[in-house]
Amino acid sequence: MKPYRLLFDHVLTRTDPERAHHTAFRAIRAAEPLTRRRPVASSPVTAMGLAFPNVLGLAAGFDKNAVGIDALAALGFGHVEIGTVTGEAQPGNPRPRLFRLPEDRAVVNRMGFNNDGAEVVARRLAERVRGLDRLDQRTRPVLGVNIGKTKVVPEDDEAAVLADYEKSARLLSPYADYLVVNVSSPNTPGLRNLQAVERLRPLLEHVRRTADAVTEQRVPLLVKIAPDLSDDDVLAVADLAGAIGLDGIIATNTTISREGLRTPGAKVEEIGAGGLSGQPLTERALEVMRLLRGRVGDDLTLIGVGGITTVEDARARLAAGATLLQGYTAFIYEGPLWPRRIVAGVSG
Repeated sequence: MKPYRLLFDHVLTRTDPERAHHTAFRAIRAAEPLTRRRPVASSPVTAMGLAFPNVLGLAAGFDKNAVGIDALAALGFGHVEIGTVTGEAQPGNPRPRLFRLPEDRAVVNRMGFNNDGAEVVARRLAERVRGLDRLDQRTRPVLGVNIGKTKVVPEDDEAAVLADYEKSARLLSPYADYLVVNVSSPNTPGLRNLQAVERLRPLLEHVRRTADAVTEQRVPLLVKIAPDLSDDDVLAVADLAGAIGLDGIIATNTTISREGLRTPGAKVEEIGAGGLSGQPLTERALEVMRLLRGRVGDDLTLIGVGGITTVEDARARLAAGATLLQGYTAFIYEGPLWPRRIVAGVSG
């Protein structure tokens, strides 16, 4: 058994997951001077007019507040997506709100978009820009910024929702290589209702106009969707993306389903609500990717995320039509060498 797997299974699983996350993230940031010295053998990817150092990125949720972008990239990620950032700072849901399901190599979270808010994150990103000259242009990560709805904004008040997303887009677009509208987290009440195309279209168009108004160069815009959408709804989002000139779709977010888990039902019930990520998502996320690529053809960028653990998983997602990949839960379970393994495995 690999050393990290032993550490995780026998030590980290006995530690509060959220506390373990913060401890690990501090260690990653502290180790950046060392990890940056190890180049990652990879094949660059061009998508949305951007040059990605490699195909694998870190999904939103790990670095919510833009505090470790370049340290994470030094581990092997070609792009890092920060957030989800909301217009206003918010503490998120009460703890405990993060749970491991080791038998399933899965995680349940109901974090609730805890973050420092768009104003603070924008200032942090501005500070980062001033220090980017120290990084080699060839290995500098592509930065994605994922924005979502502030919890106190009523989902059924369209003007308020648009204004909330507008604030985040206005403040953060100038620092983003690409921008993501998140309407698929299960942990903000009513958020997933915004995935309906009649709600989604005006939101995406408004974010597009806002981003264009505050940037000199066009920032690619994507939407992140849930695996729990019906096939027809997935296809409807694909059609909408083509109709309004969206640059891409990220598929998929976490699921509210608990079907087929190895974890005892009593434990799952005790954990309660939240989005499930990790290996149980593999099959559905792969299906959604095939549906999307079959509908949009070759023009749209599709980022595959959800249940990608092994090199074989990564290759299967690319074969299904993904342009780029993202991971999160496998990074937690497999450790800091995981990004390099995946990148090496799909670059050969």
